[in-house]
Amino acid sequence: MNWYIEVLKKYIQFSGRAHRREFWTFYIINVIIAVLLGVIEGFVRNTSGSNLSIIASIYQLAVLLPSIAVGIRRMHDTNHSGWWLLVPVVNLVFALSEGKSGDNRFGPDPKSIS
Repeated sequence: MNWYIEVLKKYIQFSGRAHRREFWTFYIINVIIAVLLGVIEGFVRNTSGSNLSIIASIYQLAVLLPSIAVGIRRMHDTNHSGWWLLVPVVNLVFALSEGKSGDNRFGPDPKSIS
């Protein structure tokens, strides 16, 4: 949970690097929260007859920039430009791969800092 909060603290920090644990912990918790909000909305929709699904939408909008920022920092950790996020399969391969040890052009190794 600390990694999730750490990403939210770095809300729009697109520079630097994010190692795999920070990136994947954020995304797993993000998916869990989105699913829980969807279940809650489904329950409320069935009991009240309303067709609103605004809670999950507001949450996803709130974490949009932190999601992009941590993705870009993850690409930086693998010594690639953040623009690789726009290439679906390649960005997944980069996100799964281990970051470059030591300093690179995007900053110091996050494993040595933490």
